[in-house]
Amino acid sequence: MNNAIVLAFSGGLDTSFCVPWLRERGYEVHTVFADTGGVDADERAAIEARAHELGVSSHVTIDGGPAIWNGFVKPFVWSGIGYQDQYPLLVSDRYLIVAACIDRAAQLGARAIAHGCTGMGNDQVRFDLTIKALSDLAIVAPIREIQKEHAQTRAWEQAYLEERGFAVRAKQKQYTINENLLGVTMSGAEIDRWEAPGNEARGWCAPRAQWPSQPMRVALRFADGEAVALDGEVLPGHRLLARLNRLFAAYGVGRGLYTGDTTIGLKGRIVFEAPGLAALLVAHRALEEAVLTKAQNRFKPLAAKQWVELVYEGFFHDPLKADIEAFLAHSQRCVNGEVVLETQGGSVQAVAVRSPHVLNAKGATYAQSADWGVAEAEGFIRLYGMSSTLWAEVNRG
Repeated sequence: MNNAIVLAFSGGLDTSFCVPWLRERGYEVHTVFADTGGVDADERAAIEARAHELGVSSHVTIDGGPAIWNGFVKPFVWSGIGYQDQYPLLVSDRYLIVAACIDRAAQLGARAIAHGCTGMGNDQVRFDLTIKALSDLAIVAPIREIQKEHAQTRAWEQAYLEERGFAVRAKQKQYTINENLLGVTMSGAEIDRWEAPGNEARGWCAPRAQWPSQPMRVALRFADGEAVALDGEVLPGHRLLARLNRLFAAYGVGRGLYTGDTTIGLKGRIVFEAPGLAALLVAHRALEEAVLTKAQNRFKPLAAKQWVELVYEGFFHDPLKADIEAFLAHSQRCVNGEVVLETQGGSVQAVAVRSPHVLNAKGATYAQSADWGVAEAEGFIRLYGMSSTLWAEVNRG
């Protein structure tokens, strides 16, 4: 089966284009859709139907929910920060998609993997480096190939498909949309032109006019830093996140417009929606900051920033990432308890924290009462500020 190739397939414009392009070059195309929980049953069926309509030799759907929770969500929540303090790494399902494609290639005896990444974006780095880290399979990137001859690739892809009788969804013509358990990202059209996103640039999050009138409260229980229960119901992580997505999307939580530095050096601009992750991050941070020491809370973001940058830039399998995850996991051993979240729309706050590990002093409450005397306080201030005070005394004009 030297002509067999496995294509990571989403049913969007780019991966739809890849199927006939590869077939016309003699490949036997086998598609894999890694379902990480971002689509419903109807959409999964539509993706499979699309693959067969395009003429694939086989199509499989992989349940990627548990893998994305254990492989990404847990350490990401432990890290507690987004890329450049904004973007919640919604593209991280790419690494798990590659792993599923490699497994499928082994089943088929295929020696190549294809993807629909462009030569302009970050995903090509994530796909290629992961394939290289996990296998010796050949990489075929049809979009990069056509970019050698065509500047306006999306328009050319649309025409290519339509000439062969394959319709293109209207929304796919306007935006590049990525959707998975983690959230939704949208780029293209007015977003790429640095203009205000249009009304159609919206995924899960309800607009302001549709938010419920009553506030919502939910309780999240954590064990070793991992969310394990929602309102008292124990749930597998990926199902818990899916439920949070539904609950908080109705209140417009987790929507943002991100502009930042891409891996390849360009400025990137996307609309993103991640209601469940936004809720998880707020709850986890409230609990963590109450149970970790001052030194832990100060140091951990330094390591977390490095972890986030590695994941964003394609180094998901670099040993440093695993090293940092070992530290992050160890820091979570006392992050146990329950956090109550509240939203009135647009944002979410942690309004209550309950844990046996909260670092409360038995005889003191900040700004209220203390079990030390005034002389002790004055002595602490004198010694603590000695260096700064001496500088002022020595250099006072």
